[in-house]
Amino acid sequence: MSFEKDVSRIEEIAQKLSASDTSLEESLALFEEGMQLSKKLEETLSEAKHKVEIVLGDDPANVEITSFEQGQ
Repeated sequence: MSFEKDVSRIEEIAQKLSASDTSLEESLALFEEGMQLSKKLEETLSEAKHKVEIVLGDDPANVEITSFEQGQ
């Protein structure tokens, strides 16, 4: 799945977990799926952050982080 689809699926899972008609078994399965997706998304974001740091400078420790608004 793509990043966007994974985020969308987590939103669906959250809605289902909030519903009062979701069984305990289904809730546990949804929770497990959500946690797996969350870990996957966290890894994807970490990789993206690392790539941005590489683009901004050779030494990630000395990268100056600025907001997009300042650059405009």
